[in-house]
Amino acid sequence: MGCSHNCDSCSAGCGGEKSLKVAANAAATVRKVIGVVSGKGGVGKSLLTSMLAVGMTRKGYTCGVLDADITGPSIPKAFGVHDKLTGCDAGILPARSEGGVQMVSINLVLPNEDDPVIYRGPIIAETVKQFWSDVVWDDVDFLFVDMPPGTGDVPLTVFQSLPVDGILVVTSPQDLVSMIVTKAVKMAEMMNIPVIGVVENYSYLECPDCGKHISVFGESHIDDIAAQHGLNVLAKLPIDPKLAEAVDAGKIEDIKLPDALAGAMQAVEALR
Repeated sequence: MGCSHNCDSCSAGCGGEKSLKVAANAAATVRKVIGVVSGKGGVGKSLLTSMLAVGMTRKGYTCGVLDADITGPSIPKAFGVHDKLTGCDAGILPARSEGGVQMVSINLVLPNEDDPVIYRGPIIAETVKQFWSDVVWDDVDFLFVDMPPGTGDVPLTVFQSLPVDGILVVTSPQDLVSMIVTKAVKMAEMMNIPVIGVVENYSYLECPDCGKHISVFGESHIDDIAAQHGLNVLAKLPIDPKLAEAVDAGKIEDIKLPDALAGAMQAVEALR
């Protein structure tokens, strides 16, 4: 008989590469999965993930956030969500923010939010997969996956196990930026994951008196670096103390989002 090229259901043992994709919960509906990644920590992946979920919700889409940063979860706090996850016969029910953003995070499972998560790599990877396979995502247009920094277990698990439609690479205007972007882009290329574009965070601080843009972390070279990889710079986000205060207070849904975010939102919307 001829090969059907469906290795998952084949017992021929011919050595073909078997898919590692994990099936979504049978009761879930997710149309697009978008990863938010970076080659290093502290560049604002969780902030960008939260703002995109809020921004796309305001545009009328149903959004969810899968908090894949198992040892450093921060999504629930940004949205002011503290209730524990619950379940039904179909699986785990995602928590919901006041604005309707669905989310799952290890912090919504722990007895106390400040308890450390002391898991080894394989358990972390399995937890991320369960957040996809066991959760009843309710008619989600865009599911944003907030990933931990680097190119380790979790990004590899997400890229191999979830049907990722594209990733956003987050950077900051520092000398390390070239290496950060290159590592993340090369991993995506190796895993055949499309790169939607680059978002630079902490690009500048706007003087409250004169409106001048102050380059706190030095002059940006992101345009040249993105061009080297054939990528678009979708947004250059400012440092905004009011935004930081809103996140700390769990009020990300109550604040005006930066105008500069529009480019990233348009790129996400174009995936429909």
